[in-house]
Amino acid sequence: MRIYISADMEGVTGLVDADDVQPGGRDYERGRRMMAEDVNAAVRGAISAGATDITVNDAHGPMRNILPESLHPAARLIRGRPKQMGMLEGLGPEYDAMICVGYHARAGALGVLSHSFMGHEIEDMWLDDRPVGEIGLAHATAASLGVPVTALTGDDHACTEMTDWDSSVTTVPVKHAHDRFTAALRPVEEARKAIEQAVTTSLSSIPTLPKPSAPSTLTVRWQSASVASTLLGIPGVTRTDSRTVRAEGTLPDLYRLFGVWMRVATALTNQAPYC
Repeated sequence: MRIYISADMEGVTGLVDADDVQPGGRDYERGRRMMAEDVNAAVRGAISAGATDITVNDAHGPMRNILPESLHPAARLIRGRPKQMGMLEGLGPEYDAMICVGYHARAGALGVLSHSFMGHEIEDMWLDDRPVGEIGLAHATAASLGVPVTALTGDDHACTEMTDWDSSVTTVPVKHAHDRFTAALRPVEEARKAIEQAVTTSLSSIPTLPKPSAPSTLTVRWQSASVASTLLGIPGVTRTDSRTVRAEGTLPDLYRLFGVWMRVATALTNQAPYC
């Protein structure tokens, strides 16, 4: 059994503020240790389910948050950037399942540290006219490769977002949002035990997915009209209003194209995507 883990940070146990998740923040060093331990709980759960090959992709911000020596020795780590597939770097049809650890709700939701890929720069996103954030786009892209998402951890809003997208995914709420920077926290050991058990359970019966072939349409509304205007220079990109662009294609190519959009937006706004 080959398992792929995409690890974000905003939805990690105990973390509620930018200082917890951004390099240079006063509690970032503690936050990256908390991130590694949530991931390690998922790794232990995968091992208990019979996994023999586990890959972890550090998918947050600089993508150098997890220290290699902090990761469970049974897992291999993909670390650093740029990555053509960003939060899904290295994912392919050879994997049997994907686990999302530390994910957060999309832009506009009142979840802890909610946003979509680029903080304040992306106002909203749609996939085939369905509101989408990092959770839905990751799920759809994995499905396009024939890899089912079986479990997700994060705050209660992230878990609800995942369940709304695919009710078969096992979710683990490690905190309950009171506001965007406030949450009622699940006790740390209880949360990690829940992650481990949920991953094991979710891998006990992995669904087989048909590989979709129909094209999809990705639409993104940016805060900046300049970003939308500049993206029109990319073949296949059209604009629906001064701040909204869209493109049609098949996943995962569309996900890869979106990564190019983010790099263009980063160059224009000097705001690094922190996912």
